[in-house]
Amino acid sequence: MDEASTYADLTRDALAAYEGLLSLAEDVEDEWTYVNDLSAAWQARIGELVDEQGAETASTLEEAAIRRTIEEIEHISDPHRAIDWLSTFPQIVLVTLGGRR
Repeated sequence: MDEASTYADLTRDALAAYEGLLSLAEDVEDEWTYVNDLSAAWQARIGELVDEQGAETASTLEEAAIRRTIEEIEHISDPHRAIDWLSTFPQIVLVTLGGRR
């Protein structure tokens, strides 16, 4: 049986997936400043989850939601679609993992 993931585990995985989106989105030169400003704000906010509740064990539903969303964004190959997900993905993470506050 696998050990349950903590909020910190899921947050690290979410931030790694977010970096992949950011890398793809940065290919759109006209949006470079917007993309980097947006990503800095969201990465900081997601990172706060570790400070707030990182050691807590995530529920199976929370873990499944984050893992499924990561799988979804890993299939994105269009830089413009990646830009759309730069604000969508963090909101999913925050709703899923930040809902206990």
